[in-house]
Amino acid sequence: MLTYPKNTSVNKRKCSLHNCGTIDYQTAWIWQKSLQKERTIDPERADALVILEHPPVYTLGTDASLDFVKFDHLQTEYELYRVERGGEVTYHCPGQIIVYPILNLRYYKQDLHWYLRQLEEVVLRVLVLNNLAGERIDGLTGVWLEGRKVAAIGIKVSRWVTMHGFALNVCPDLSGFDRIVPCGIADRSVGSMAEFIPNINPILVRKQIIEVFSEVFGLEMSDGREDLSSSLDRA
Repeated sequence: MLTYPKNTSVNKRKCSLHNCGTIDYQTAWIWQKSLQKERTIDPERADALVILEHPPVYTLGTDASLDFVKFDHLQTEYELYRVERGGEVTYHCPGQIIVYPILNLRYYKQDLHWYLRQLEEVVLRVLVLNNLAGERIDGLTGVWLEGRKVAAIGIKVSRWVTMHGFALNVCPDLSGFDRIVPCGIADRSVGSMAEFIPNINPILVRKQIIEVFSEVFGLEMSDGREDLSSSLDRA
């Protein structure tokens, strides 16, 4: 029987870091599924952390309602995907940093609520590093700044290996959110870090995310050896 030693500050789990540029949604989605599949087959394989941005795209969770999409999804110029994560419709675009952790939760804690709170904790600590006071809202997933949602979270877990993750609005054009009811929450607006820090540096925020993610999950990061194209070939 395979045992899973718990991840601790003494026994850090290795994680392959893929700090990428802008990748189209479908390509990144296939890549994620490949990374997840490899780790369900081989549970001892190092975890992976993918950080990137997407061109403008809308995504719907598995059970998301089209009632929250304000444009005609059958005749549209906008890219729209229904994927296997939880949650309602959201929007991705440049200036929004996307974080896709591929973690085997057997090495951490087999509790999805715990995992969601840990992802929120990563965002909250990054905001603190930028002198911003983020907050959680009871009954809702994500992170808010002065009542505006700056980070959306949606995950999928298969045999305790995660995919999808969170999107942090650093300095995006928020107008794309006007075409949907973001996350199905009609009475709360979407915001960004740039509204509070006009000259915010997205490269610095990426660095902070990597450092904080390593701290929160107790990881030892290494440069990703798994090339995107080779991973897609194996998908």
